[in-house]
Amino acid sequence: MNGRLTLIGRAELGLHRATSSSLALTLLSLLCLLIASGAASAHGVTTGDKGFIQEITGVNLISFVYLGAKHMMTGYDHLLFLFGVIFFLYRLKHIGIYVSLFALGHSTTMLLGVYLNIGINGYIIDAIIGLSVVYKALDNMGAFQRWLGFQPNTKIATLVFGLFHGLGLSTKIIEYEISPDGLLPNLLAFNVGVELGQMLALAAILIVMSFWRRTTSFWRHAYTANTVMMAAGFVLIGYQLVGFAVS
Repeated sequence: MNGRLTLIGRAELGLHRATSSSLALTLLSLLCLLIASGAASAHGVTTGDKGFIQEITGVNLISFVYLGAKHMMTGYDHLLFLFGVIFFLYRLKHIGIYVSLFALGHSTTMLLGVYLNIGINGYIIDAIIGLSVVYKALDNMGAFQRWLGFQPNTKIATLVFGLFHGLGLSTKIIEYEISPDGLLPNLLAFNVGVELGQMLALAAILIVMSFWRRTTSFWRHAYTANTVMMAAGFVLIGYQLVGFAVS
């Protein structure tokens, strides 16, 4: 009887692990499909939000916190890059360092870009953001060590690509001609919302990753997962470069 219960327990554990692995790969695939299907608007704002940004004046902290959080929770390029950044990070201390570097870069260029009215062609900046996804996938696969013979500084890379991610958002906000009345408080509120959204998204990613890492299939499928992520990055790059060429 005990032997039978042991076998049943092992079977249930195996099923749980297989389910966790399948869930992780399915979520990654869906995220990559969203990147591909929504490539043209990787940093876009919905039509309703666009109209709100254009029409609103004065200080509206709660509204901009909401918009910032919504942007991050639906910013599939941001989420995919963050997924790549934490893919092989296990300690919360290390995750906190890398996420903080990304947030520092993202916040700096978003705030300064809008406040100083510094914008870059949207297609070009989104192509660079696609490149950040490709870079992180290649880094996770150990490509740079094989090709270059050394490992680029991952912390510096995370900070630099964070700067580009923030510049992509600032470019879009500038295009929507946000009112100068209450600009700085609203931008700060928007950035707070972005960071709150990032924390919520990161928590969800970490929960899925924690289950997946407990399975033996994690190491079997790690290379495949990063290959899929790299492909999504290339799709984003190609889409944006084509858009730039025909615009």
